[in-house]
Amino acid sequence: MNSHEVRIHIDSNSDIVTARQKGREIASQLGFTSTDLTLIATAISELARNIVLYAQEGEIILTVAEEGARRGIGVVARDDGPGIIDVERALQEGFSTSRSFGMGLSGVRRLVDDFKIISEVGSGTTVSVKKWK
Repeated sequence: MNSHEVRIHIDSNSDIVTARQKGREIASQLGFTSTDLTLIATAISELARNIVLYAQEGEIILTVAEEGARRGIGVVARDDGPGIIDVERALQEGFSTSRSFGMGLSGVRRLVDDFKIISEVGSGTTVSVKKWK
């Protein structure tokens, strides 16, 4: 099951819904609790919404993550947008450049177990997260 990869092109609100549903499906197959399914779906929505807001388009890649005996879901949000000038600041609680009420990257980081971000101004951003079962 680890070669199982689902890619969702993101450029509209309906794509956000699709990514959220697919992530929930994969996590459900892995046996996550309903509480965790909600957290995973929320993290995916937030990452996909950031793509639409800041980069206009990108993709969400969902995988089954495996590390030794641990299994979980891996989510990569990738875009070729403007990038984040100050990643540390973007990760601060309550930070938003869009004045939205979304939870932002700090919220996503709280919902998952592993969080990694690589952003280059002018080249885009890749956020990789994992939630372990």
